[in-house]
Parts: sequence; structure tokens; C-alpha cells
Amino acid sequence: MGISTSTRVLVKKEASYRCEYCGMAEEWEPYFAYHIEHIIAKQHGGTDDRGNLALACHHCNLIKGPNLTSIDPDSGETTLLFHPRKDSWTEHFQRVVDRIEGRTAVGRTTVFLLQMNALHRVELWRVNA
Repeated sequence: MGISTSTRVLVKKEASYRCEYCGMAEEWEPYFAYHIEHIIAKQHGGTDDRGNLALACHHCNLIKGPNLTSIDPDSGETTLLFHPRKDSWTEHFQRVVDRIEGRTAVGRTTVFLLQMNALHRVELWRVNA
């Protein structure tokens, strides 16, 4: 069946047209479509329900894929990734000028896996923020 058009519009609007992982604005990247992504992939039992959908930039969505965990670069422990419907962005991340820093294991792990501070992403923040 898939995700309805009205649900897609609602997800984008509620996210203020920004990636719910890195905060990048969709308007900053006019040549790339932002995705309505399944926070928990269907292959892991995720559904098309609103509570499992998030707006993600192409960078975050393509790198995240079906991953639910990764390795915390500080502790080496397997750690859950940030969940946009259950977690608070400001609890797990902070923006320091044009970079994102993880405040918690979940934040560090998500920044690491999604490569949130890759050069091209930092440059987009520098030019647009």
C-alpha cells in the first residue's frame, strides 16, 4: 500500500522541511529530494504508521539504511541510533557553529554513523546558517 500523500505532506510539515537527524534544510539542497524514511525499517518490523516515519535528507537516509544501532566511537559499545519520535534532539546533540556534536552515546553514535560532519555537510551549514 505504501505511505499516503497526505502522510508525506504531514511528515514534511511537522519536520519544518528539515532533516530530523542532522537538521539540514531541504531548501539548501534543491537538487536532492528529501525522503520520508522508516525509522525502524520494514525488514525489522517497522510500519508505515506516522510514529515510524521521519523526514531525512538523502545523506542521512542513504547512510542510515536499515541500521538501528552502530558503535559509539568513544566507548566501542554497540549503541542505539537517535530515534526522532522517541528521543529529544537537544538531549543527544548540540550544534557548535557548523558542526554537530553528540552529547550522549546515542548522539555520538548517530553523528559517527551518519557522517554528520562530513566536509560537504559542514560547508552547507557554513553557507546557509
